[in-house]
Parts: sequence; structure tokens; C-alpha cells
Amino acid sequence: MFVIDQIILLAAILIIFGILSSKLSARLGLPVLVLFLMVGMLAGEDGPGGIVFDNAQIAHALGSLALAVILFDGGLQTPMASIKQVWKPASVLATLGVLVTSAITGVAAAYILDVSLFYGLLIGAIVGSTDAAAVFSLLRNAGIHINPRLKSTLEIESATNDPMAIFLTVGLLEVMVKGLEPGTGLLMLFIQQMGIGSAVGLAGGWLSVRVINRIHLTTSGLYPVMVAALGLLAFGIAANLGGSGFLAIFIAGVVIGNSRFVFQRSTFLFHDGLAWLGQIIMFVFLGLLINPSSLLDVWLEGLCIAAVLILIARPLSVLPVLKIFGFNAREMTLVSWVGLRGSVPIILAIYPLIYGLPGAELIFSVVFFVVLISATIQGSTLPWVARTLGLTEPPPVTPAATLEITALGDVDADIVEYQLGDNSRAAKRRLSQMALPDGTVVAMITRGNEVIPPRGSTLLHAGDHLFIVMKPEAREFVDLVCAGVSEASHQELPATELRLKGYTKVEDLQHSYGIELSAEGGVSLDELLRQTLADQAVLGASKDFSEVTLSVREMVGQRIATVGIAPKASPL
Repeated sequence: MFVIDQIILLAAILIIFGILSSKLSARLGLPVLVLFLMVGMLAGEDGPGGIVFDNAQIAHALGSLALAVILFDGGLQTPMASIKQVWKPASVLATLGVLVTSAITGVAAAYILDVSLFYGLLIGAIVGSTDAAAVFSLLRNAGIHINPRLKSTLEIESATNDPMAIFLTVGLLEVMVKGLEPGTGLLMLFIQQMGIGSAVGLAGGWLSVRVINRIHLTTSGLYPVMVAALGLLAFGIAANLGGSGFLAIFIAGVVIGNSRFVFQRSTFLFHDGLAWLGQIIMFVFLGLLINPSSLLDVWLEGLCIAAVLILIARPLSVLPVLKIFGFNAREMTLVSWVGLRGSVPIILAIYPLIYGLPGAELIFSVVFFVVLISATIQGSTLPWVARTLGLTEPPPVTPAATLEITALGDVDADIVEYQLGDNSRAAKRRLSQMALPDGTVVAMITRGNEVIPPRGSTLLHAGDHLFIVMKPEAREFVDLVCAGVSEASHQELPATELRLKGYTKVEDLQHSYGIELSAEGGVSLDELLRQTLADQAVLGASKDFSEVTLSVREMVGQRIATVGIAPKASPL
């Protein structure tokens, strides 16, 4: 038997155990990262597995690769609307927030461990950032729902604060080991890391979309692999130019994920599975790397440092920032509590080992213990804290899924699947009352195992699956029609023009989009415009109402066939 045969068998067993342990996450109330770490620790030399693994370089390489894949998947799944909504508070938390957290924790660590200030600050920098894998997994699988603004702030902060922690860690090691100038040297390193990482990420994402849409591969299965390779290319270019590869691959993921490209749905599914595999491999190997008995030597010091981090440093770095951006006390409390530490601090704790810093083993053990405490306590109590603060919301409507159309590059249309929720605007109404944009067609309705023929008289129920064919520009409007009432109230009408059939009723327009026209509900848009425009009801004519402007876009004889609706132009 070859050695590789044994390695493959062992890897398969560990991955399977990791996957099965994720099933216990919801039942035990523990984040999956804790369970994955435990699988690795049990498989290690102090556990029943007895596997001896102490290669810091391999652990660092696997951890960095897995983290890059996780951040790329996070970027692919992050809507640009979420970033626009919270980029200001999230970016301040990801930079200044990490700096404040690291400084407070570092000073406390130096005192608690009785080491020099630089050693303490190094520990503070290592544990300074929240972990994207842990936060994404917890918020998406904890069984609770918080408002989109709060959720987006936590996710985007966790995805973008890793470069700051990496910069602080590497910068302090350069100062301590290689004698880098603490002032201007660190400033230039920061500008280089963030600037190159951002530029490469934006350029890489833009070029990736064009390459994916223009290249013609022999099989559709290669497109998700191509996307992954292009994301890793952005990471590699940025890192080799001296920038932050992690920032570059996340930004590239955001650009790609918010663009139209061929085989998009299968690509998202592929990367979701790849990110889960990355999490399992990363946490299991990091669990193998630690010697559990070494944690007993630092449990008291680690507990004290974790307490400072969770109860003092994180709140002090979060509260002033969120107060400025209009978050209320309950929201600030939750963000302060959801400061989970995970894979990034453990990977960064390997850096002192690689640099050959004296006392690096102590730093690794302390950081590992702090991560376990943070993930276990903060992760397991998140649902309780959110409910206690009154920040939970009803489950949102199941996100729409865009289905694949073969040769999408030649077809300017999407087939999108929607599942109607209990409070969906379209539920308990006739199909003809949905007021869908012109050119949008409901192709099929499924209810349980039954296929319902889509007719105008069809009554829609909560739980129905609607398969809708639409132009890409109509997607935002259809999202509003199928969204929940409470969810849709947080959204503004898209700035583009909405085109509806002239026979659309005023009451249906109000119910589906929240647009009020101060007219009788039973009146159609055709009748309303012909009444208000009188003899001027000609092609191109328009009429201002309180919120919107209605325009005549198509006429059949004297009947207005298509009406354009756009937000009313604000006066200069």
C-alpha cells in the first residue's frame, strides 16, 4: 500500500466526520467551526486518532487557500445593494475598529501574560478581526433572522477586516524580527496592502466577467472551475505585488457575483460546496496542529484575554462607530456581541512560528484558546441575545433562484424561481392582479407535487413556486411583487422605468409596488390616463402624479396598451 492511499483514506474519514458534525451544530447550539476544530483535536496526537501533525507551513498554506475560497464565495453571494447600504459603517469597523480592538486587547495581553508591550500588541493584532467563515455560517444557519441592514453590516465587516488584521500582524512581526521602521514603514505597508488589493480585485473581477462570457468551453462543468481559477488569479497577483490577496479575492467575488455571466447558478452552487469543503479542511487541520494539553497551561490567561476582548475591546471599538451611523442601542449591542473569532486568528498565530519569533508557541496556544472561547460563547448565545434584544424578524421570502438557460449569451432573458412566503405581496391574490412588468410571463406554478396551469384567474397561495420568464431589467420589480410586505417596505422603487399593460388596475399597482395614484382602485391605467390627458392621450404624452410620472408608451387605436411609470423628477 502506498502512503498516498492511506492519506486519501484518512482525509476522506476526517471530511466525512466534519460534515456529520455540522449536523450537530443546530442541535448543540455550537458554531460549526468549533465542531470542526474538535474533530481535528480528537484526531490529533492527544486524541483517539493519534495523528502527529506539527507542520506550521503546511497548515498555513492550507488555511490561506481555504480562507481565500471562503472569502471568494462570500463575495459572490454579497449583493451590491447590501454593500451600498452599509459600506460606510462596515469599512470603519473593518479598519479603525480592528485597530482599536487590537490595541486594547494587546495592552491587556501584555499585562496578563507579563510580556513586553510589542508581544501583547502582536496577540491583540492576531485576534483583532472577526472571522468571515464563522459569521457567514452562523448568520445563515443559526435559524434566526435579523434585519438586512444589521446582517449586511456584520457580514461585510467580517469579510473585509481580515486585511487589516493581517497588516497589523505582519507589520508588528517585521518590526520585532526584521527591524522595520514603526512609523512611516508601517504606513507605507498599509497603503500598499489596501491599495493594491482593492485595485487588483476590481480589475480582476471586471476582466473575469468578460472572459467568462466570451470564452466558449467544451462543457458547462468547466465554467465554475474557470471562475474559481480567475478568483485565485486575483488573489495571487495582488499577493505577489505586495497587496492583500484576501481583499482582492473578496472584491473580485463581489464584482463577479453582481454581474451577468453564463452558468451563473451552477457556479454559485459549486462555490458554496467548495467553501464548505474549505471550512472543513481548514478547521480540521488547525485542530490537528494544536496540542490540547498545551491549552491547559494557558487557560486562565486565555480566559482573561478573551474576557477583555469580548466585554471591553469589541464594545469600545463598535459603539462609537455605529452611534455615528444611526444604529440604535439594541443593534449596537448585538454587533458588539457578534465579534466571533475563528480561522483567521489561528492562521495568523502561525505567522510568529514561521518568522521564528521566540515564544511563538505561547502565542499560538493563547490565541487558539481565545478563539475557542469566543466561538463557543458568542456563537452559541447569538440566537438568545438576538431574541432578548427583540431584533429577530419573521423568516423572509425564500430568495429567488435564477435557473440556467442554455446558450445564455444569446438569450437576453432569465427564468427565475420564486417561492411565495406567508406575507408575500402576491400571496392570496389572482395571477392577473400581480401587475407584472410588460413582457414578463409566469411559465409554471407548482404547489407541493402538483403543477398548476398559470391562468389570470389562478389564485396564488403561500408556498407556491412560480417560474417566471423575464428580461434582466425587470428583475428588481418582480422581486418587489414577490417579496414579503415587511421586507418590501424597506426597499425603494428602482430608478428605472416600469412598464405595465394598460389594463393594469390602480389598486393592483398600489398593492404590488406601493405606488399610490389618488384614483379609484378599480380604474385601469389606460382609463386613468385617457381621463386626465383627454385629447392629449397620444404616444409619448405623460402625466405627473404625487409620486410618479405616467407616460404613454404604446397605443393600439385609441387604447393605451403600455404605460411607463417612473419616479417623479425632483425639482432642481
